[in-house]
Amino acid sequence: MAHTRAQVAARRGRKPMDQDQGAPMRKRQFRKTSYKSSKEPPIQGKGRKRAIEDTCDLGPESSPKRRLISSPTVPETVSNAAVDNVDTDNPIDFWRKEGRWPRLYFEPTMEHILARKRSSSSLGRRKRANSASSTTPSDQRPREEKSAQYRDQRYETLLATKGSFMVKSKLDVTTESKTLCKNLLEKEQTVPESSHFHDDRFELTCQKIHNRNEARVIQDISRLLVPSAESLATYGAEYLEILTESVNEGWNNSIPLTGTRPQPDYSVGFQREAFTDDQLAKLSPFIGDFIAGDVSFFMATYYMYFPFFACEVKCGTAALDVADRQNAHSMTLAARGIVELFRLVKRENEVHRQILSFSVSHDHRSVRIYGYYPVIDGKETKYYRHPIHTFDFTALDGKDKWIAYRFTKNVYDSWMPDHFKRICSAVTQLPSKIDFNVAAPSESTGLSQDLESHLALSEAGSASLLVDEDEPRNAAQIATPDTSFSRPAPAKRRKSPVKKPKQ
Repeated sequence: MAHTRAQVAARRGRKPMDQDQGAPMRKRQFRKTSYKSSKEPPIQGKGRKRAIEDTCDLGPESSPKRRLISSPTVPETVSNAAVDNVDTDNPIDFWRKEGRWPRLYFEPTMEHILARKRSSSSLGRRKRANSASSTTPSDQRPREEKSAQYRDQRYETLLATKGSFMVKSKLDVTTESKTLCKNLLEKEQTVPESSHFHDDRFELTCQKIHNRNEARVIQDISRLLVPSAESLATYGAEYLEILTESVNEGWNNSIPLTGTRPQPDYSVGFQREAFTDDQLAKLSPFIGDFIAGDVSFFMATYYMYFPFFACEVKCGTAALDVADRQNAHSMTLAARGIVELFRLVKRENEVHRQILSFSVSHDHRSVRIYGYYPVIDGKETKYYRHPIHTFDFTALDGKDKWIAYRFTKNVYDSWMPDHFKRICSAVTQLPSKIDFNVAAPSESTGLSQDLESHLALSEAGSASLLVDEDEPRNAAQIATPDTSFSRPAPAKRRKSPVKKPKQ
């Protein structure tokens, strides 16, 4: 045997004692040939690890390890559709050969809606960009900073490129929604007996907040235009206990529409305790590890599910236009969550042209109320804004000062319970056994690129407005199901030490 090895070594131009050193050479040559046969470039140099990560996402045919274990009877030219058309009674064997589950196990409409990991690089840049990060929570930016992007009127164009339009659609809302808005405006409600809006104090209150900043306006009158859902629950409205609210808090758990993160002055949605354990289990794959910061179509903050109401307060020139843009962004995300949920259970026609969220924009004297609704055309969905009412509450001695208050309270009392029942009915229809964890796109493939820094819109550099952070669209960027099985890691194999020659 030794003589045979010597002869082989001599034929290859090596000394017999170099045979141990030559073994790794043969491995590297074989790997290079493997990439050539799969029409992929060889991996070399310091970029080897990244190149390996990049090729992992191109499909099972591009991985050298998978080719070695794949059945030689399957032609390399077979299409993905044909490969998936195997005996699905043995999905484990399919996963062993192909490195993934059969596609029929995951509906295309379900795959894109799974929760996603937040990019670690995005978090790092956000902390560095926030000069007050050591003393201020990272999700609570100064009021001036959070609205800087919205001051540019081109932001409306940016929203339109994402399918959100701050106008009515040609189809308009349904007759049912129009009737709803009329009833929400006109239905009587109890109002506070003693407040700044009391008849003998109203005029003086309006004088004191004239030409004052947003913080003062919020302090003195905002809750008299938009009542707090949690406060109403505290004072006896037990049916509102399922609601939760946020105040000037960033929507860190929502999948962004643009590179700008919503941060409403006030918003309302459903708290986790509003749902049963079974419903939460079915929602789990779509909300991910929300405490750790996973982003989802169904969440705003880590404690708010399915938001449906937002309020923005602005003062100064063209202030309400800025507030309207902020509200349009936030409530588009709110309506989008409902559409995606109903699309999962194939009931999207039920929400077509139906108002799914509301907003109020106001300053020290004027109020604008809007509703937001989807127009669904097959797989395409666009979102539009329906003007409900605009008025000056200081006019006619405050005749209309309680309109916004009554409207908001009617949303809580009349519209919200039916909306919640509709959400629960859809959640109940979600698959009950989706047994997988959601992998982070950036961690699993290395392909997810954080573009948030390119949408750092400042007042000094508004030309960068239209450079935004698109939500992941292609399959490589969407969080895909991961399992408890561990796949071979080519990068780790290459780190194994080379054997030293025997002395």
